[in-house]
Amino acid sequence: MTASESETQARLLAQALPFMQRYENKTIVVKYGGHAMGNPELGKAFAADIALLKQSGVNPIVVHGGGPQIGAMLARMGIESRFENGLRVTDQKTVEIVEMVLAGSINKEIVALINQTGEWAIGLCGKDGNMVFAEKAQKKVRDPDSNIERVLDLGFVGDVVEVDRTLLDLLARSEMIPVIAPVAPGRDGATYNINADTFAGAIAGALNASRLLFLTDVPGVLDKNGKLIKELSVAEAHALIADGTISGGMIPKVETCIEAIQAGVQGVVILNGKTAHSVLLELFTETGAGTLLVP
Repeated sequence: MTASESETQARLLAQALPFMQRYENKTIVVKYGGHAMGNPELGKAFAADIALLKQSGVNPIVVHGGGPQIGAMLARMGIESRFENGLRVTDQKTVEIVEMVLAGSINKEIVALINQTGEWAIGLCGKDGNMVFAEKAQKKVRDPDSNIERVLDLGFVGDVVEVDRTLLDLLARSEMIPVIAPVAPGRDGATYNINADTFAGAIAGALNASRLLFLTDVPGVLDKNGKLIKELSVAEAHALIADGTISGGMIPKVETCIEAIQAGVQGVVILNGKTAHSVLLELFTETGAGTLLVP
């Protein structure tokens, strides 16, 4: 290593150290999904980031999705997906596949990637330790012609109604890194598929996490000129939704961020999961890597 390379490394470490100390012994929930999940190199970089968080004294928790993988498995098994207003209807056959893919293959793949770094990850879902309970989701839509509101029946799609943090608190005191699939039981004995973003928000809120990171396919929230907005308050986010700056698929993402903050998360970040080491860039650098939403 040359003298200039040594100086660069020392400078980077000096810049990162205050941020590492800021998050020491704090809980960081990371929602992992999108294109980053299907890219082997980005997957390794993500696992390395999570391992380094643990090594830095942070308590990282990973929540993951898997929509494309579920769709591919359903197609492979000849199960046709039915949609209502663009939302997948999850019948009994489908929810069995969802659980198999999310809590099985995807979950264990992420666990294996983190374990390859030398850290200890453990795969879980909402059923483990009665961590999460759900109930049937009530999605309401308004008919544009009649203006009559109706409730969509999406089958075994659920909303989180209860989070018991006992198991997660136990793991926080251990060397284990929880990797959680968004599948949970209902009090009615059914199994429910839960949107990974809202599941991550519920977990982070119950733990009063310092940060909840949403790894997405976009840099963050953009202004009307396409420039990244570095920080937003909840009130500012509502205003940007009202004036159309935040639109389309970003609206439910931002609304989930707001719900997480209202549930007790100190700050929520939307950032680009297609950027290698985006988790470290967000947490351990002055400029961050996405859009931070704060109360």
